[in-house]
Amino acid sequence: MLSSALMITAPILIAAVAGMICERSGVINIALEGLMLIGAMTAAVVHVLLETKIGFSVPLALVIAAFAGCLFSAIHAFASVTLKADQIISGIGINMLTIGVTMFICQLIFRMDRTPSYRMGMRSIPGGIYPTIWIALVILVISWFMIYKRPWGLRLRAAGEHPQAAISAGINVDALRYAAVLISGLLAGLAGGCLVLTQDIQFTSNAINGKGFIALAAVSFGRRLPLGLFGASLLFGFSASFAVNIVNIKVFQFLPSEAFNMIPYVITLLTLIFYSRRQSQKTS
Repeated sequence: MLSSALMITAPILIAAVAGMICERSGVINIALEGLMLIGAMTAAVVHVLLETKIGFSVPLALVIAAFAGCLFSAIHAFASVTLKADQIISGIGINMLTIGVTMFICQLIFRMDRTPSYRMGMRSIPGGIYPTIWIALVILVISWFMIYKRPWGLRLRAAGEHPQAAISAGINVDALRYAAVLISGLLAGLAGGCLVLTQDIQFTSNAINGKGFIALAAVSFGRRLPLGLFGASLLFGFSASFAVNIVNIKVFQFLPSEAFNMIPYVITLLTLIFYSRRQSQKTS
């Protein structure tokens, strides 16, 4: 259960860091779901095409997936920062766009709306732990260091919390927001690649299955703090792992599998409701 929980936690944590960085700059990235989807498709396609030709197809697939997410996030940056468009509408548009783009590319390459199954994605290290959790933890520590220990992070937070004061201090707020959105897309694409190469044996249109929105919930529940993000991501990871393992308990085997699949989402929803009530009581 521990190994599966950490495997599920890793891509959510990476995507949550992506959302945190973006929101710290003053831009909400609702497009995390779509950016993870484009990253997952890219990683799966690259791995399928190269797994028998080169021995490092998985690292290459993750790198290309990250850049694919960064490329698509440029659309959100242009709409939100340059055009000053509604950030929510822009994010929803990207989520819808990526569904069509991923299916079209799979149809173009493989003549079906998904990739073929691949023999082996990312291998676990001794103990059954996938290296994606270490990737996620390294990203979390680096993000904490950059946001709270470096001048760039101070300027980033100023751009999100007090943009007019930042502008008066000579800070280029638009450039910071562009950088934050592109970094967010880079990490979201990487998160999608990590997910599809550990939890699936092929890419399908429902590969992400709401994990991007769970990452957004983790950003809110974690109060945009690195440690809070880690705790919120672990909550969902262990909830999802519990939902998978509870099926093996005979007492619950009379229930349909859909009942267990709902568990992590119900727990996340109840946690957010509880957190929202506590926040409203503090402000009242």
